[in-house]
Amino acid sequence: MGKQRQLDDRKSMSEEKDQTLSTRLIHAGRSATRFKGAVNPPIQRASTILTETVNDLYGSDKSLYGRMGTEVHAVLCDGLKALESASHVQLTPNGLSACSLALAACVSAGDHVLLTDSAYGPTRRFVERYLRKMGVETDLFDPRISASELANLLRDNTKAVFFEAPGSLTFELHDLKALIPICRSKGITTLIDNTWSAGVCFKPLTLGIDISVQALTKYVIGHSDGFGGAVMTQKSDLAKQVEDTAQDWGLSMSPDDAYLAQRGLRTLTTRLRAQGESALGLAHWLTEQPQVSGVYHPALDSHPDHDIWKDLFTGSSGLFAFSVHDTQSDRLNAFFASLRLFGFGFSWGGFESLMIPCDPQLKRTKSPAWKGRDYGTLIRVSVGLENQEDLKQDLEKALQSLSTHL
Repeated sequence: MGKQRQLDDRKSMSEEKDQTLSTRLIHAGRSATRFKGAVNPPIQRASTILTETVNDLYGSDKSLYGRMGTEVHAVLCDGLKALESASHVQLTPNGLSACSLALAACVSAGDHVLLTDSAYGPTRRFVERYLRKMGVETDLFDPRISASELANLLRDNTKAVFFEAPGSLTFELHDLKALIPICRSKGITTLIDNTWSAGVCFKPLTLGIDISVQALTKYVIGHSDGFGGAVMTQKSDLAKQVEDTAQDWGLSMSPDDAYLAQRGLRTLTTRLRAQGESALGLAHWLTEQPQVSGVYHPALDSHPDHDIWKDLFTGSSGLFAFSVHDTQSDRLNAFFASLRLFGFGFSWGGFESLMIPCDPQLKRTKSPAWKGRDYGTLIRVSVGLENQEDLKQDLEKALQSLSTHL
């Protein structure tokens, strides 16, 4: 009896709303009674799920097919609800599928969508290639658009506006407190890619955004060894649209990746705090280097959107960008070749630091600051869990390869 009470107490502990996020994420979805004493849920690799009787095959509200999710998926969803203050979660195979699903669930042929010019490149490609092919009109907007400018872009058939905070590669922030009411007054669904904050230091759903999307591949899984995405909302009607579209597309998240994601949630706040502090320290240091022409991190006082960051965010993550004066390929190649602690690879959010040149994929048509090449060469940094001073020394040595002017 005493043992059972301890188990029940642990379950109720996870449901306390007044606990800090780190505590809630440790306990969300966990139950020793459900897992027969195991700390983590079992990985059920299943397509067929057997029922007790033939009558149970139809009309049950339980998951009766592996693609609809198993125990480990339910645990992950519980954790994501705690993370993003969501009531409904739809898991997807990766971040792009989460963005695509969320958008497609909100629009039909003949509708109009607005997308930030600073959106994740593959999301932009989906909007410009797939949605347009399906008869959805699409337009881009400057991420620093004002409320009046956004109002002028809205049409009678505008059904969705997609934000990203901060912008991919260039790290602009939207004035969401001014923009969301404009959309709400017109009955327009608002969506946001919230992967940068990982749901830890920014809560878009509590601000009034309708749908928050994350690539769990990044910080939630956090070890560069799995894929996952999530679409989250507080609204049951939108959740139904997202769920129906996910079923029609046949989307699911593998049980192994779901396991990695739910486990990653347990240490997410600790990892993000360490990576965020190191990244901000590195960003401050880079502002003092003569080879650097700009540092793009919203937590810096010098960032144009710093006041928005202070108002909306409680912290920052390990991802930012900087630009160097140099554009000469031989010197840039020497710079990258000199690095020893920064790997070269796409994605981010893992324990290892990464760095990539951004210009080959930078596509901006509505952002005045990025239409030319006056900044030099843009470089994105994902700071991992290495010692900050070690990273500075590695970067300082590599910067010596570069010119101090354009």
